[in-house]
Amino acid sequence: MERIRCELLKNKIMSAEKAADLIMNNCLVGTSGFTPAGYPKAVPIALAKRADKGDKIQIDLFTGASVGHELDGLLSEKGIIRRRYPYQTNNNLRNSINNGIVKYNDMHLSNSAQYLKYGFLGKLDFAIIEAVAITEDGGIVPSTSVGNSNVIVECADKVIVEINVSQPAELEGIHDIYAINKPPFTEHIPIKNASDKIGTTYIPCDPEKIAAIVVTDIEDTTNPIAPIDETSEKMAENLISFLKSEVKCGRLPKNLLPLQSGVGSVANAVLGGLRYSEFENLDFYSEVFQDSALDLLESGKLRIASAASLTISPERIKYFLNNISKYKDKIILRPQEISNNPEIIRRLGVISINTAIEVDIYGNVNSTHIMGNKMMNGIGGSGDFARNAYISIFTTPSTALKGKISSVVPFVSHVDHSEHDVMVIVTENGVADLRGISPRERAELIIDNCAHNDYKEMLRDYYSRASQDAKGAHTPHLLSEAFSWHERYIQTGTMI
Repeated sequence: MERIRCELLKNKIMSAEKAADLIMNNCLVGTSGFTPAGYPKAVPIALAKRADKGDKIQIDLFTGASVGHELDGLLSEKGIIRRRYPYQTNNNLRNSINNGIVKYNDMHLSNSAQYLKYGFLGKLDFAIIEAVAITEDGGIVPSTSVGNSNVIVECADKVIVEINVSQPAELEGIHDIYAINKPPFTEHIPIKNASDKIGTTYIPCDPEKIAAIVVTDIEDTTNPIAPIDETSEKMAENLISFLKSEVKCGRLPKNLLPLQSGVGSVANAVLGGLRYSEFENLDFYSEVFQDSALDLLESGKLRIASAASLTISPERIKYFLNNISKYKDKIILRPQEISNNPEIIRRLGVISINTAIEVDIYGNVNSTHIMGNKMMNGIGGSGDFARNAYISIFTTPSTALKGKISSVVPFVSHVDHSEHDVMVIVTENGVADLRGISPRERAELIIDNCAHNDYKEMLRDYYSRASQDAKGAHTPHLLSEAFSWHERYIQTGTMI
C-alpha cells in the first residue's frame, strides 16, 4: 500500500470490523470530520454492526463539527452515542438530542480543542482519523478537513487511521497543521495574512499510538446546497451595497478585508453574490470552504482561501477533487483552533457573515434553537467570528415557513449572540447598521429596514406599547407578550 510510507505500520492494516472491535463500552472517542467532510466511515459502520449483533456499547463522541450519516446518523440510530460534542446537523442525532436520549454539549468551535486538551471532558481513549496517507515517520495526512483532528490525535491513547483511497493523494500539501501550547506556555500565533503557512502538512503522530489502519473507498456525503432564490439574491445585493458604502466611507479597503461565511445554503448564496460584484483580490479566512467560495476562486475574485474543511456540494465534489491540483496553491486547510482563533480573527480584521434563525428588534440573535427549546444544529463557529470580527454581520430571510412567521421578533427565544456582538443585520428587505446606536434606535431601524411588510405594523405596535408601559426603560419590553410571539411556531408547525 503505497499511501502508507511508514514500513513499521504496514502490519497494522486490518478490516474495519477488527478495528471496531478495539473500541470498548464507555469509551470517549474523537474523530476527524468537519461539516461534513473528511470524517471516518468504515469503522463507524462496523461499530453499528456490532450493535446489530447485540453488543452493548455506548460511546461519548467528539469531532471537529458535523459529520456524515455513517457516523452521527447510524450511531445515534443504533443507540451507540451517549454524549456528543461540539456541533451536529444530522436529523437522527438531532431528534435523539431533543428527546433527551443523547446528552449534547453545544460549544464554540474555537474552544472545543482546549476542552479536550485540558481534560475537561475526561481521558480520550480512541481517535479515528480519515487520511490520504501516512508519512515515513507516522505522520497522518488528513483528507478534506482538519477540524480538531490534530488535537484528537495528540490526546488519544490509541489511534485508528482510515486511509480513504477515494480521496485524492494530491490533497497532501494543502494542510497547515499548527499546535497551540497550553497556558502558561501559549505563544503568539504567527499569522499576519490569510495566506501565511506556519505548520506542517501532516498531523505528527507517534507510530506506537497507531493501533489499526483500515483501507476504505467510501466517499464523503456532503450536504446539497439549495438553489439561489430571489430572497437570497436580494440579501446578497443588500450586503454588497453595505460593503460598497463602507469602502466609500474609508472604513474598508477596495478589496475589503478577509471574509468569513458560515455553513449552509443561505450563507452560501449570500457569499456567492460577491462573484458578480466589483470587488476583486479577495481573501477568505473562514471555517468552511463551500461552493460559493469555489465560484469566487474560479472567477478569479478570490486570492486565497483558508478554512478548516472542504465542504463542496455532492454535485461538484467529484469535479473539485479530480482537479485539486488546479486549486491547491490557493487553498489552505487548518485546525479549527487556528481557523476560528479569536487572536487571528481580530488581527486580520475579518468580516464575518453568519446566518440567524431569528433576530429581535434590539439586535440579539438566535442561531441554534427553535422555540427556545429544540436544538437545530449548534452555535458552531459563528460566535468565534461574531465576537471578534472587524464587522459582524448576520443574515436571515425576514420570514420563515413560507411567510407564516416573522424572523424579526420582539425578543429572540434563545440568545446565542447578544446585541453586543451583532453589528449589522441583513434581510432581503434591507440593512440595519447597529453600530453606535441605542437600543431604542436599533428597534426602529430593524423594524423599518429588515422586517417583512406583513409584520412591520405588529412590531411597531409592540415597540410603541412597550415604550409607553416601561417609561424610562433603556430597552423597553413587554416580556409576557414578547414570548407569546413564538406561539406562532406551535400554530403553524415547527421547523423540525
